[in-house]
Amino acid sequence: MYRTTTCGELRAANIGQTVTLAGWVQRIRKMGGMTFIDLRDRYGITQLAFNQEVDSELCDKANHLGREYVIQITGAVAERYSKNANMPTGDVEIIVSELNVLNEAATPPFTIEDETDGGDDLRMKYRYLDLRRACVRKNLELRHKMAFEVRRYLDEQGFLEVETPVLVNSTPEGARDFVVPSRMNQGQFYALPQSPQTLKQLLMVSGFDRYFQIVKCFRDEDLRADRQPEFTQIDCEMSFVEQEDILNMFEGMSRHLFKAIKGIDLPKLPRMTWHDAMKFYGSDKPDTRFDMRFVELMDVLKGHGFSVFDEAAYIGGICAKGAASYTRKQLDALTEFVKRPQIGAKGMVYARVEADGSVKSSVDKFYTQDVLQQLKTAMQAEAGDLILILSGADAMKTRKQLCELRLEMGSQLGLRDKNKFSCLWVIDFPMYEWSDEEQRLMAMHHPFTAPKPEDIPLLDTDPAAVRANAYDMVINGVEVGGGSIRIHDAKLQEKVFEILGFTPEQAQAKFGFLMNAFKFGAPPHGGLAYGLDRFVSLFAGLDSIRDCIAFPKNNSGRDVMLDAPGFIDQSQLDELGLKIDLKE
Repeated sequence: MYRTTTCGELRAANIGQTVTLAGWVQRIRKMGGMTFIDLRDRYGITQLAFNQEVDSELCDKANHLGREYVIQITGAVAERYSKNANMPTGDVEIIVSELNVLNEAATPPFTIEDETDGGDDLRMKYRYLDLRRACVRKNLELRHKMAFEVRRYLDEQGFLEVETPVLVNSTPEGARDFVVPSRMNQGQFYALPQSPQTLKQLLMVSGFDRYFQIVKCFRDEDLRADRQPEFTQIDCEMSFVEQEDILNMFEGMSRHLFKAIKGIDLPKLPRMTWHDAMKFYGSDKPDTRFDMRFVELMDVLKGHGFSVFDEAAYIGGICAKGAASYTRKQLDALTEFVKRPQIGAKGMVYARVEADGSVKSSVDKFYTQDVLQQLKTAMQAEAGDLILILSGADAMKTRKQLCELRLEMGSQLGLRDKNKFSCLWVIDFPMYEWSDEEQRLMAMHHPFTAPKPEDIPLLDTDPAAVRANAYDMVINGVEVGGGSIRIHDAKLQEKVFEILGFTPEQAQAKFGFLMNAFKFGAPPHGGLAYGLDRFVSLFAGLDSIRDCIAFPKNNSGRDVMLDAPGFIDQSQLDELGLKIDLKE
């Protein structure tokens, strides 16, 4: 055997045993006539000891090892003279009697330790080395455990895991597809699935009333910290259910994950309508770890001669508890923050509540103390609090700007603790949203989402006012999952397609397979999908989902390790019937 034990399991109880280990050389230390080597494998680190006086030839061999050499050793487990309380194996070391070099290694381009000297690009290029670091490996171990617990929970609830195709047809109404040319059907293309949405609905028509799949999905969209071109969903669907059944089932799954993985007893999740989320937080995924809810201030601040407020369609404020001590420099920095192009506010007004209860603001010359006291009352502010105010001509846009300011203040005041979890359901989303680019209504979720039953008559009179039977689970300001009750009636589905601007011929061409299936007895059904990458990154306290994916892409959508995407040979293009004119 290459090893009788791993580098992470030896303890004081093993003292006196002879063992064989195999792994990578992490560190070599020479102290007088002794050489110490930290040997690492997936399970941990064990210290090896070589004594020049006992076996000079063996010690010389150890001294010629390099970092990341793959070695095998045999020796006796001994009590460590200088114990290391920070290592599980820190009470013992191996007095090596036999050393075998299994493979030499080039000097790695960065230090393979938790506190590495490698930058992001370098570590992504050598990701196979980065994965040797314990902190990265633990993220993937967490991912494995979460996927395992998902399967355990859903299996106990009667769900079947069913694989769906990866080569599918291209569908509109979503992000851009990744397309795959067909050699056997030249001029035609497959698409990689953005989700298995229509396929899981067909499984419901087939009578598989509880389906799930931990599935790869693909979206050709601009990247950011919580997006990758390929990502993993926990995709689920159920038949003969209403919204309440879905929420209860998957709230139960979340409760199971929190308990099994984090040891946290998750309370019953509160529910917030989309309207209230936008009104009080300016976001459909509010971070409720801290308060600082929006207060509309039109009645208090409008009409006092300050033209910025007098001409505004919306004035809103937040109260930062205990932040009246902010300096002018800090307040100027906040003003510059909201004026950044990504946020787009024209400025910010602030007011401090002094120790004596009086209010000092950046617009004192326009407002009497009586009005500023009304402001304090409206904001429920107390001595030592800081009030921050934004206004604008577009209420929704201004709320989104205020949301960014609220999150920034939450971060600055230490209110966004990664070890604290605040979960909720956001419900009653609008069915449609207006697209300036398309100049038409677009489905806010997707075109298979059912409207609220009581809002169905509005499809004929005021479709923009229709609410969807849709829901999102939000944790710490991150949408970790979302779904809806689906349309199962072919005529209602046709109506929705019509509102979205599809002709009957276009709808039939794109979705005829689904609409035709509905004619053969589709049950009421609904479901949701969780982003596994996002869920894992939240549990791991990561800022980016990239760090919990084994081989991620960078912010340009490139795999710098594989150098993908790349060019293909002209012969391959010819086989596919493709002509590509690559201009300089």
